[in-house]
Amino acid sequence: MITVTEATATAGALRRLADQGVSIWLDDLSRRRIESGNLAELIETKNVVGVTTNPSIFQAAIGSGEGYEEQLADLATRGVTVDEAVRMMTTADVRAAADVLRGVYDATGGRDGRVSIEVDPRLAHDTRGTIAEARQLAWLVDRPNVMIKIPATKAGLPAITEVIGAGISVNVTLIFSLERYREVMDAYLAGLEKARAAGVDLAAVHSVASFFVSRVDSEIDKRLTLLGTDDALALRGKAALANARLAYEAYENVFAGDRFTALAGARANPQRPLWASTGVKDPAFRDTLYVEELVAPGTVNTMPEATLNAAADHGDVRGDTVTGGYAQARADLGAVERLGISYDEVVQQLEQEGVAKFEVAWQDLLDAVTKSLDSKGVDGE
Repeated sequence: MITVTEATATAGALRRLADQGVSIWLDDLSRRRIESGNLAELIETKNVVGVTTNPSIFQAAIGSGEGYEEQLADLATRGVTVDEAVRMMTTADVRAAADVLRGVYDATGGRDGRVSIEVDPRLAHDTRGTIAEARQLAWLVDRPNVMIKIPATKAGLPAITEVIGAGISVNVTLIFSLERYREVMDAYLAGLEKARAAGVDLAAVHSVASFFVSRVDSEIDKRLTLLGTDDALALRGKAALANARLAYEAYENVFAGDRFTALAGARANPQRPLWASTGVKDPAFRDTLYVEELVAPGTVNTMPEATLNAAADHGDVRGDTVTGGYAQARADLGAVERLGISYDEVVQQLEQEGVAKFEVAWQDLLDAVTKSLDSKGVDGE
């Protein structure tokens, strides 16, 4: 049992982060976390005000089987397909988590208290399929604080516009490049304009744009290490922060512009940048690097539990670490390019790999659920 004194001590850095305008979301979910009261405890003691999920997270949670036995038995008895079984389990978890976070949602006017669920990753290059899936997920979860995750692929962009236009809140995921991020913001604004024309209350529509961080360093640093020069090695750990800081600069420019100002008059909300993939993968770096160095007002940082705990334990929150760093960010990315590492090539590769990884995780989840259904004497196909 955590005492009040312990909770105050561990939440100090996280509270300072929240005071700087950063919303802390947890990048994880499982039925055990919900039913044990752990999620509610994190809200109470560690300033967690939202939850994100992805196919890998559900694969780890449901693939273990823990907490899902009774529902799996019921689904097997009903003879459902494996796709339906997975949808029933994932939406049940998101619905329950949304209920736990409903108080935060109400207290923040819908800004936080959000739980995200992703469209089937096999639809990443299918615009019409993504739109249909997003509508279905919003209907199945049936909570005002759900966000539907749509990948920022070329096919995903028009889907974002259509889903926002229907008044459904969206978490745009798998953003790696500045160019694609600008396209995502444009798709969001087009969706708001569509929603306004349809008479949708724009105040009820929220969105975040999930800009991935650590994977950029992982790929670029691998290439810098292969070069092995002093100049190359000195740039390790800089590209991802530079990329994210320039994304925030783009966000500031777009949402201070005339197009959004007109929408804000109709009570539209800006699409907040969300820092995703914030777990540090290189042990040479401080484990709170992508928390401490990406502090800026109006942002979300979604953290795996290990990163959340590290930030609570020894996070050094020293104010805004983004808005004064645009010139240095451009210089760092320029230095990487001059060494022969193509930014465009890296971010394109990362997008393709990101979609592929989620497809693999989803298939692994389908396989695990198929096995569970079959073990109960029902064909899961």
